[in-house]
Amino acid sequence: MNQKIRLQKIIANAGLASRREAERLIVDGQVTVNGKRVVDLGTKVDPEDSHIKVKGKLIRPESRKVYLMLNKPDGFVTTMKDPEGRPTVISLIHRIKERVTPVGRLDFHTEGLLLLTNDGNLAQAITHPAYHLPKVYRAKVKGKPSPEKLQKLRRGIRLKEGMTAPIEIKKIKNLPANVILEITLHEGKNRQIRRMFESIGHPILKLTRTRIGPLPLGSLAPGKFRKLDPWEVEKMKTAVREKPVRKKS
Repeated sequence: MNQKIRLQKIIANAGLASRREAERLIVDGQVTVNGKRVVDLGTKVDPEDSHIKVKGKLIRPESRKVYLMLNKPDGFVTTMKDPEGRPTVISLIHRIKERVTPVGRLDFHTEGLLLLTNDGNLAQAITHPAYHLPKVYRAKVKGKPSPEKLQKLRRGIRLKEGMTAPIEIKKIKNLPANVILEITLHEGKNRQIRRMFESIGHPILKLTRTRIGPLPLGSLAPGKFRKLDPWEVEKMKTAVREKPVRKKS
């Protein structure tokens, strides 16, 4: 007899939803076990000996977790499908039987490190702002922002969603008309870096994510992907295993 596992964890492990989303599905009465609707979040079942349906669809718990690193090129959307017919990052993933989904997003023109997995729990932890997992970017900026303008961005500025958290900025290289910067974020507002630099009159010309937490992009070519090594997966899990940072009330 196999070990019984909480229902929301089984759903998340199957790659259908994050743990939190799975809990909402259960509470909303959209999950059945062996034909009976289950709404108790404390329910534990044997995944190998139970027929679990989500919204009427039978799920089969993944026996194998898949963790992929993709070097996203410019001109791809970070979605499973695009109603406008633009190329998606999923179209770059081949010979992988398991259904994986992107962890977070990179906008259409942003390049670099993107993770894809069917491990819903890890995906949620990586993207959840409470964990403050750093994301590092290399940016080519139009013109040369003054030290005062860069310091303003470091402290945080007001966007339409509110104030941005402090960021780290390091100058990497001076070019004749531009500058290359390394930028570290601990949150992920939509197009945040681009909007921050637009606000000081120095738009981003090229943006590449080079690191997520302890995981660097390395020498992976644009448009290519690879599986993470077991030790890389463990490093990511260790990075999000720490207690989340709580905002002061």
